[in-house]
Amino acid sequence: MEGTTKALLIAFFLPLVSCANSEQYAGNLPYPYWRLGFLAPDYMEVWVETADVEDIRGERFFHVGSGIVAVRTPPENQGHAAGWGERVGWGAGRYVNGADMPKRIYVRWQSMAEPQTYRVILDIPERARQLMSERLDPPCRTSEYRHALALGLAPGGIVRGWVMSTCGKPIEVLRAQAEIEPKGPYRGESNGKHRPLSDSAKAYIEKHGIPYGSW
Repeated sequence: MEGTTKALLIAFFLPLVSCANSEQYAGNLPYPYWRLGFLAPDYMEVWVETADVEDIRGERFFHVGSGIVAVRTPPENQGHAAGWGERVGWGAGRYVNGADMPKRIYVRWQSMAEPQTYRVILDIPERARQLMSERLDPPCRTSEYRHALALGLAPGGIVRGWVMSTCGKPIEVLRAQAEIEPKGPYRGESNGKHRPLSDSAKAYIEKHGIPYGSW
């Protein structure tokens, strides 16, 4: 009886172990998931209303990004809004679970510095996917791949995109010009009101203005 019980338990657990060992990542990904992040130049605060992703299989992932982006607002105007400089990082964001490599990303955001609301559909170039799938040589201490895509959003609807890992320099893969969202902030559901600037950002813009053309 005891032998029969052991045999049944082995027969039950073997398929589970087999399934666990044969688990595959989504599509062509060589890692569990990739990360989507957002950033903005110093003081040029941005609020992402929504970010939707379409992967190379045609699968869509809605509202995978929203909220304030990564932006520096040092007090007493100690920052510098023009250009991107060396501060390009991962940005504020999240991992896109279950998605294959990105094909297209739709973003709608408020440029609170102006204020203005923009929207854009970004076609992710093949070069970006190649860089995201190449094994790093040598690898980072915490990663073997460039598994992060960061989007920089600047006044005037300027968009820049970089792929990166936890080490090494970011690699620029796209530039785009967004269009003004005709319905305004929150697609017309806020009576034209944008989110307010922080005191530091407001003080900088009042003194220095917005450096259009520097991004």
